[in-house]
Amino acid sequence: MLYSRIEGEGKPLLIIHGFMGTSDNWKTLGGQYAKEGFQVHALDLRNHGKSFHSEEFTYDAMVNDVVEYCRQNALDHVSVIGHSMGGKVAMFLAVKYPELIDKLIIADIGPKYYAPHHQDILAGLNAVDFSSKPGRGEVEEVLEKYIPDFGTRQFLMKNLYWKEPGQLAWKFNLDVFNREIENIGEALPEGSVYERPVLFLRGDKSNYIKDKDVPGLKVHFPKAEIKDIANSGHWLHAENPQDFLKETISWLTTSFSS
Repeated sequence: MLYSRIEGEGKPLLIIHGFMGTSDNWKTLGGQYAKEGFQVHALDLRNHGKSFHSEEFTYDAMVNDVVEYCRQNALDHVSVIGHSMGGKVAMFLAVKYPELIDKLIIADIGPKYYAPHHQDILAGLNAVDFSSKPGRGEVEEVLEKYIPDFGTRQFLMKNLYWKEPGQLAWKFNLDVFNREIENIGEALPEGSVYERPVLFLRGDKSNYIKDKDVPGLKVHFPKAEIKDIANSGHWLHAENPQDFLKETISWLTTSFSS
């Protein structure tokens, strides 16, 4: 079963991180949702964080993992926040198991196909030679040659752990990411529709959901509401957590007619 960070009491709220992320990325916001009366389940998806590694890395598999997690924890009518790849997992979940969903929030990802665009990141990760037993500083030096953005490097460095004394390793399953990267961009199947309201949040500096994408998005989510988070890019929840929290709490506490 998936590893999770569980905090608070109340209505169940699943948080699903993005590609190469972990539940730890949502520690601060998770605590704030818990204070607002939610039982927060921040998940580590398969091949990420402290969850199991698997040769299968598809949206169908990840959706099945989430459904099994809900069954094992007796969770029903869950609210879901999904960011990036985690948002795609949430979309696939919603169109396949709409009865499981209470409120749905998708952060900076659309239902369309996305071409692979993590090549530089993967090149940097693959360039790290752990057999030479580098320290954290040496790992970052290697990454910097491929990934100039400091924030992105720090995000990736959170996936380092001491496999044994003196031996660092990545928490995620890099071999599978290298092989299955094309799957991350998969579009929602044609004809799949989620009929209930859904909130799409996008960073005002991000290009993941463009205005021209909105008509296609509404084919799958006809009751979608789209809002911009100011002064933020793709990592909108980290770049402007105050507005992200405000918009998500407002949506999670709104009553919709069935």
